[in-house]
Amino acid sequence: MALFLVRQAGFFRVWPMALAAGLLGLAGCGSPSGELSPAEARRVFRYNQPEALTSLDPAFTRNQANIWAVSQLYNGLVELDSTLQPAPALARRYVISPDGRTYTFWLQRGVRFHDSEVFAQGRGREVKAADFVYSFRRLFDAKTASPGGWIFRGKVLEDSKGEISDTCFVAVNDSTLRIHLKEPFIPFLSILTMPYAFVVPHEAVERYGKDFREHPVGTGPFRFRLWDTGNVLLLHRNRQYWRRDAQGRQLPYLDAVQISFIQDRKTEFLTFLQGKLDFLSGIREGSRDLVMNPDGSVRADFQGRFTVQKAPYLNTEYLGFQLDSANLTGEQAVQGRALRDKRVRQALNYALNKPELVAYVLNHTGQPGISGFVPAALPSFSVAAVPGYTYQPQKARQLLQAAGFGPTHPLRLRLSTVAERKAVGEYLQKNWLDIGVQVQIDINQAATQQELVDNGRTAFFTKSWLGDYPDAENYLSLFYSPNFSPGGPDKTHYKSAEYDQLYNEARREQEVARRIALYQHMDRLIVEDSPVVSLYYDEVIRLTQNNVRGLTPNPMNQLLLERVRKQ
Repeated sequence: MALFLVRQAGFFRVWPMALAAGLLGLAGCGSPSGELSPAEARRVFRYNQPEALTSLDPAFTRNQANIWAVSQLYNGLVELDSTLQPAPALARRYVISPDGRTYTFWLQRGVRFHDSEVFAQGRGREVKAADFVYSFRRLFDAKTASPGGWIFRGKVLEDSKGEISDTCFVAVNDSTLRIHLKEPFIPFLSILTMPYAFVVPHEAVERYGKDFREHPVGTGPFRFRLWDTGNVLLLHRNRQYWRRDAQGRQLPYLDAVQISFIQDRKTEFLTFLQGKLDFLSGIREGSRDLVMNPDGSVRADFQGRFTVQKAPYLNTEYLGFQLDSANLTGEQAVQGRALRDKRVRQALNYALNKPELVAYVLNHTGQPGISGFVPAALPSFSVAAVPGYTYQPQKARQLLQAAGFGPTHPLRLRLSTVAERKAVGEYLQKNWLDIGVQVQIDINQAATQQELVDNGRTAFFTKSWLGDYPDAENYLSLFYSPNFSPGGPDKTHYKSAEYDQLYNEARREQEVARRIALYQHMDRLIVEDSPVVSLYYDEVIRLTQNNVRGLTPNPMNQLLLERVRKQ
């Protein structure tokens, strides 16, 4: 294999010649050192992905790393606009039937897949309605083994066996697609904005099989160039992209996107300070105090060096209680019995000074969880309509005493968490000790924590819920009893007949005000029954270099680069 010596971040490393050529081929040439010239660097957007990127196949967009990369390569029928409402994308328009069960989409004309060897003469062919039928049905194919089938399962038309019907997705003709639901589901358009619903060509999937994950062929603003796993992913501008800006100029503005995979957060931050990354998402525990003052402002020595952007985030950080004893054993089973007493759960909630947590542990990056589970960025959020738990330690002690716990019979618990939530856990530990509850913090690897929570093997745990789509239904689905984990998102195994009835009513309700009222009713039930403790509603924090334009944060924390430019 031919090798090439490339200077990167102050040191030299050997890369395959093809990789170096991809980096240097943006303008047909490069500097002798292997670094991009200033002019070339202005046309390349560089970001880091600390979490592992596992696939460039839309069928596997279950984490942010995959979602961000795939969103540069593909499009769907609809997308979220700046107000988080579904808007046309590859579908130029759509109509929903009066009964809410049939969605008809008319496709944009002339949209082509990226040029690829899988097509005749290597030229991408036009996207047709049948491609969406293929892409959607592929999510249910056992050979694909996608985790994304849930976006349609239980919603689209089913046969007598409860399986996805052959007629739920219909290509009426090349430019008209029809989707049939078994009953109205109001957030359905929002679900179609998810990357799981992006369109893929059957030729590429059939050609590459499981290797399609690293040979993506989409319709998006950028096309795949190369992927050196764990080192760099390079995407080039799609010069046949179908979209133009308001002035008629073809998008995207950038020539390339370069993604690195630095896992160490401090190294990532230092690389950004050196100007070798254009963007960082989030300020992690290791660098939060370095960058920010306790009041959330940027420290004086960093002011002016980069831009800090903040926005509400569709993410609720919470503590969960396992209400099902089936898989709890030993000490966990003992804890589980105590935590199944609602008074104990409420006491643990009242004991927490959430505003102080956000102020002193999180440097004011977030909003205290003093309402329900639905985060502050959604329309149904209302502290007035859904009053949550405030800091009342005396009331917490009274509830514990009523439940049979006190100085002579203290409550002892173990909280399962991960390293990045250690500081938060230690703050909570002190709050609980003030009311006589002794809590040990157990730090787990992320994969271990996920397995324990999903399979109901820990009684008390930290978790977060980042919305899949911007509708309160997505958050409230965590407490709908048919959604018990591990198959569904109900990690606590909360079950309430009243709640389930309200949930089913809300997802069919087409009148907005009535649906919001139902959402708030459900959220109040969660506050009262307390299967979770809403700690705080997160914020998107982005650091960008001062020459980046057009990159704005949004509550979904999407990374949309087709309108970004560097000056």
